[in-house]
Amino acid sequence: MHPTIDVELENKEIVKRYRHLLRSCRRLLERGDKKKIREAFELAMVAHKGMRRKSGEPYIFHPLAVAQIATEEIGLGPTSVVCALLHDVVEDTHITLDDIKHQFGDKVAQIIDGLTKISTVFDTETSSLQAENFRKMLLTLSDDVRVILIKLADRLHNMRTLGSMSRKNQLKIASETKYIYAPLAHRLGLYAIKTELEDLALKYTEEEQFKFIADKLQETKTQRNRYIKQFTEPLIEELNLQGLKYEVKGRPKSIYSIYNKMKKQNIPFEEVYDLFAIRVIIDTPLDKEKSDCWKVYSIVTDHYRPNPDRLRDWVSTPKSNGYESLHTTVMGPQGRWVEVQIRTRRMDEIAEKGFAAHWKYKDNGAPTTNDLERWLAQVREILENPDSNALDFLDDFKLNLFAEEVFVFTPKGELRKLPANATALDFAFDIHTSVGSKCIGAKLNNKLVPINHKLSNGDQVEIITSNKQKPNEDWLSFVVTAKAKSKIKDFLKEEKKKIAEDGKEILERKFHHQKVEFNSENINHVLAFFKLKAALDLYYLIATEKIRKQDIDVVAILAHATEKKQANIAIGEPAAGKKKAGISELKEDTIIIGEDYDFDYSTAKCCNPIPGDDIFGFITVGEGIKIHRTNCPNAVGLMSNYGYRILKAKWKNSPIKSSQAFLAGVQIQGIDSVGIISTITDIISKELKVNMQSITVESHEGKFDGRIMLFIYDTSHLEELISKLKASNQLIQVSRIDVN
Repeated sequence: MHPTIDVELENKEIVKRYRHLLRSCRRLLERGDKKKIREAFELAMVAHKGMRRKSGEPYIFHPLAVAQIATEEIGLGPTSVVCALLHDVVEDTHITLDDIKHQFGDKVAQIIDGLTKISTVFDTETSSLQAENFRKMLLTLSDDVRVILIKLADRLHNMRTLGSMSRKNQLKIASETKYIYAPLAHRLGLYAIKTELEDLALKYTEEEQFKFIADKLQETKTQRNRYIKQFTEPLIEELNLQGLKYEVKGRPKSIYSIYNKMKKQNIPFEEVYDLFAIRVIIDTPLDKEKSDCWKVYSIVTDHYRPNPDRLRDWVSTPKSNGYESLHTTVMGPQGRWVEVQIRTRRMDEIAEKGFAAHWKYKDNGAPTTNDLERWLAQVREILENPDSNALDFLDDFKLNLFAEEVFVFTPKGELRKLPANATALDFAFDIHTSVGSKCIGAKLNNKLVPINHKLSNGDQVEIITSNKQKPNEDWLSFVVTAKAKSKIKDFLKEEKKKIAEDGKEILERKFHHQKVEFNSENINHVLAFFKLKAALDLYYLIATEKIRKQDIDVVAILAHATEKKQANIAIGEPAAGKKKAGISELKEDTIIIGEDYDFDYSTAKCCNPIPGDDIFGFITVGEGIKIHRTNCPNAVGLMSNYGYRILKAKWKNSPIKSSQAFLAGVQIQGIDSVGIISTITDIISKELKVNMQSITVESHEGKFDGRIMLFIYDTSHLEELISKLKASNQLIQVSRIDVN
């Protein structure tokens, strides 16, 4: 054991954390629960004895922290606390699932089995297709949603302690969190956890931006608090007069949401006006909730003018994840827009902890919430469709997680919730697959509309069908629900299979005619020749004559494949006298971009990294290694789904300025004035001697918006150019943009 480790001190800390856990779940404990938690803690202590985390602390700290999050921040009960304490023992130690079942019963064993399955398919570094694994993970949802809630607690603690991991793992785990776990927390109504996961993911993927915003928030804290006090004083006076029990909070927006606003609107921190929101939480009985929320709304709007376009009423119609609140944006002192959220204590608890705070489990462990059951049924329907591509599924699922909603009615007055921008066809598929596939139009509030008509809140929709109708490719361009997309794709795939059968027969005859064996190896060579991925695509293109019969000379294709195979040299094989840099070595080490390695790498067109940018390498199929910026729009998807193909990469310390110029984009916006473009181009080409690839400028109502693509050497060169352009005129804003 390491000489600096004080075992006695560590043991005291473990006992202290365990007691804190018991205090947190005391109000939920029934007879016998405390004994079960004690047994689980003791078993975890024995199982993880001598094990340490990457940070060096005892491993038992982790299950204790996960249990603490599960009960304190999600509101789960004693069964979940037991499962959280034991969530790693089956996977990491000698204890088996049967041991757990024998000591703690079937329910605990079932949840731990779910958690172990998730870890084995999802948390390994070499996991091949993360989306496929995510599908398997979500399948456990419908057995017991506590599996996913404990998994979220586990991920949150891992994110809080990510500092001790390697940079590569930090990027992989943070990207995966942003791509999958934050949306999942959002969909389950765990807003506090979703916000923290997003902030922590940003901390590791965009370190500089995160620190910049955090520092700015700290600097402006005193000034912000003074403004909140000034804003709330008249409201508090009126609330007291009305005799309401209340609490008023002013809370800053999350760093991630501020970062998103800066990026989307291309504005500096100082111009983000809604850095905080005011929340009024009232203590009121259930039957008075709605009227009291509107009473508070009336008080707020009596003092401050509301923006009518920014009223959100989730009190009358809660979101499908249970969120209830009244949001309005009002004009506060000093001409600043302020968001005010009005809710009751019960609503606030649901908003912070999601439905989890209120799910009551029966003996069989089934949740009683109708909305939850309906959602789980939808998820299961998508998951159990064996033909749908895992990545398509994940994209569809993400759309569903983030979507705002519209509320529409059936002809009989039944309320249906659909994502924003849903069409009449989405509604038809929501009713039934057979109704969707035969839909030819709809009656919207008794008026005929086409199937691609977008629905609005309160529409009453009646679907018109015909037995002659069948889905076609165009439908995919306007449906938005995962169910509609998946059913249309299934139908098209079946149609494609039928047509492909003819193409297969044609190709088989061609093989037979040229006396070549019709086997999978030879078909793969033909696929490679036509740059296709699946045999079905090949057969379909032959059947529809997109590939003509006369173009398929099987013998010539196979001869070409043999020559290519003989000429192929492994990627990274060093040329004579050059440094050895095989892929196997690169995986372990950092690739230095700009060194004299003889392997294929190129910069990715989606983000065009330049020296000085934070970068990583991605091993592609057939195109060597592509270098991406870590904040590339595609980075999160690549790191989440193909973590095993990610390489650490960094620029050579001293890029030689004359050797290579890189393409970068700059956006310039400002007030239009005579000669402004001439001034800008003079600075770029004459003063800084930078070559421009293209320049586009649009002028509208006295403002101009210009985009310039230019060749620069590194980030410091680009920063120098941006600062000179800014200094040339106070009426312009300059920022870097992605080339595409």
